[in-house]
Formats: sequence, structure tokens, C-alpha cells
Amino acid sequence: MVLQAFINFNGNCREAVEFYAKTFGVEKQQMMTFGDMPNPDFPMDDDVKKRIVYTFLNIDGHNLMFSDTMPGMPFVAGNNISLTYGSTDKKRIEKLFNDLKAGGKVEMELQKTFWSESYGMVTDKFGIQWQLSLDDGKMQ
Repeated sequence: MVLQAFINFNGNCREAVEFYAKTFGVEKQQMMTFGDMPNPDFPMDDDVKKRIVYTFLNIDGHNLMFSDTMPGMPFVAGNNISLTYGSTDKKRIEKLFNDLKAGGKVEMELQKTFWSESYGMVTDKFGIQWQLSLDDGKMQ
């Protein structure tokens, strides 16, 4: 099981990650852009294709994940951090998702994505944003 923080940016993720890597003295990881995604379900202009869909930094043994906001998603500075939970136990992911959505708001139903057999996003009744992902045991 993995519990990590995920920080979203509004088009300046690359700049932020480079700053944090230099500040903490850690190695930059590969940055996957929206343009690198296989078969996206939405059209993208060249500016969106350059945005970061995923990267991470390992700071003192803990991974901090980053991305730019997806096209059409609102961005509010200060509210751009979510917690991610990954597990190899599908029943656990489903239970956590169902418990967290009680009194909250489903942002994305649990579904298959190109990186996970079961992934979903929910904001719980306390306003905390969660991303839940079934992983193959290799999740970074």
C-alpha cells in the first residue's frame, strides 16, 4: 500500500518540479506530457500537449507526485493537493472509494485507465480530494 501527496499546477508543473528538484537536491524523473498519453479521450491543442500529466520526485525516501491540471478542470491555488492511495487489493480500493464518497462528491468513478485496472477520484465530506488506484505492486 502506498499513501502519497499529489500536487497539481496550472501549466507550470515543469518549472515547479525543476525548482523543487534543485531545492531538495534530488534527481529529476521523466516527465510524461498530455501529448505522450496513449489515445486521449479529448482533443488537445499544442499548449495542452506540452503540459505535464505525471512526474514525481523522491525526497528523503518519499515520493511526491505532480501534474498540470487536465483541460477543463478548475484550478484553485491552495486547493491543488490531493492524497493518493494505491493498493494491489481491488476490494480494498472499492471499499475505500465507497466509504470516502459517502457524503462527498465523486469526481471520477472507479474505472480502467491506461495506468490502472481501477482508478477513481473523490472529494470526501470534509473537502479532502482522494485518488484511489489499483496498482500492480510497482507503483512509484
